Amino acid sequence: MAAVKLSLRCEHGVKCPPELRGRIKAAAEAALAAEGVAERCELSVLLTDDEGIHAINRAFRDVDRPTDVLSFPMGDTDPATGRLLLGDMVLNVARAEKQGAEFGHGADHEISYLTVHSVLHLLGYDHVDEGPMKKEMRAREKAVMAALEPDTKTEDI
Repeated sequence: MAAVKLSLRCEHGVKCPPELRGRIKAAAEAALAAEGVAERCELSVLLTDDEGIHAINRAFRDVDRPTDVLSFPMGDTDPATGRLLLGDMVLNVARAEKQGAEFGHGADHEISYLTVHSVLHLLGYDHVDEGPMKKEMRAREKAVMAALEPDTKTEDI
């Protein structure tokens, strides 16, 4: 299983408790294991709110609205450590809390799901349209979440 070195930063008053760090790390490692990634990896995560992710979405993607998660892949190997640099993930904690309540599975599950979703993007999955790539990505998300949280319903992902 791939060991993930997680760099976690919080902004806009978002808290970074140890259990949240653990949840994100476990979800990232589950996605990497499901995809057969065995090497040591590094992942940079920014936890923010609607305002923070909106600014990043506008600056880097020219999309003028907030979203739940953004992924910026790197895919390089750090020559000093030998770690695969997966890239950067920006997670909107406020949106995760809202969606977790809306979907009835809670914020913790939603944060795990968004982490899995982002890691799959960092590994090259995409869902630009309703075509086969989106179906494949959704199937991978369901499989990872079923293994990560076997007691949680995943049909609505």
